[in-house]
Amino acid sequence: MKLVILSHATAAHAAIDGYPEERAVERATDVATDKELAELCKALGHPARVQILRLLMGSPCICGDVVQVVGLAQSTVSEHLRVLKQVGLIRGEVDGPRVCYCVDPAAIERFRTVVTAFVSNPGLHRSRSCC
Repeated sequence: MKLVILSHATAAHAAIDGYPEERAVERATDVATDKELAELCKALGHPARVQILRLLMGSPCICGDVVQVVGLAQSTVSEHLRVLKQVGLIRGEVDGPRVCYCVDPAAIERFRTVVTAFVSNPGLHRSRSCC
């Protein structure tokens, strides 16, 4: 899980971009959250990674069974696991000659939080007048 620390320079940049100063820090936070959401969505942008994450969410820990369940080559599964681990959605621990993977519950909760914040944006226009 990545922790994003915002600087005063980021807030000042947001103020320069046309946002009122009182909204500058909030805007900087929005930008950081948008980046985090994009990274998480990109990691889940392949059906195999969604399948792997779903598999891991249904089990406390999986060691070596991912390839058989997903039905892809070992190297392909390893790459998908690397991407999911890189964004922090899963953790891997070496257990002898293999790696055991499990979901990071805090990362899943963070993903749920940023998606919920995104889709419940109060500025979202719900008008049917467009398209």
